Amino acid sequence: MRGLGRYRLDHRIGSGAFATVWKGYDPEFDTAVAVKVLADNWIHSADVRERFLTEARLLRRIEDRRVVRVHDVGVDGDRPYFVMDYIHGGTLTDLLGKLDPSEALRIATEAAEAVHVLHESGFMHRDIKPSNFLVDQTVSPVRVLVADLGTAKRLEDASCFTLTTGTPAYMAPEQAAGQGTYDTRADVYSLAVVTWELLTGTRPDPTPTALTHTN
Repeated sequence: MRGLGRYRLDHRIGSGAFATVWKGYDPEFDTAVAVKVLADNWIHSADVRERFLTEARLLRRIEDRRVVRVHDVGVDGDRPYFVMDYIHGGTLTDLLGKLDPSEALRIATEAAEAVHVLHESGFMHRDIKPSNFLVDQTVSPVRVLVADLGTAKRLEDASCFTLTTGTPAYMAPEQAAGQGTYDTRADVYSLAVVTWELLTGTRPDPTPTALTHTN
């Protein structure tokens, strides 16, 4: 794949079950961009295509410096894609366990503020994890943006959040169970796991610890 629409695709910077993100180039504005492309095996699925485009619309609707911006949406042949800011600096995954405690907590606070923007806009993310936060290292101090809203849902639909979605290591118990409704507190739980990981470089052990009493 060399390009989509007017955009040149230079190299892959991330991929998931449904889409791949490329670092690209926009010749019209002479600037680097990030291009998210629906995976080949999903381009003929109407439901997945609609979810993909819903993510683009959501990102476009939320105008805040803490949420990655979408500039364009298109279809090249059968392949839908959308174009976002390219953020120079990688993701929070690159910083895990490498920061002093004060900087780790500052970064975690920025991540929490980004998720708060989503909540205030009426959405839950539902897949909070380090790789879904971008780090802008072109400013000082570095800035954190939330990205990948492919599983985001409106809070008004919270009574329907019974399908298990997200990344198991970061899910709140009620989200992982998939047996009832859950709300923004599930995102907050996931943020706590991310914060722990930023501070220690490891994930917390989800297994309850039995306390041993000695006489």
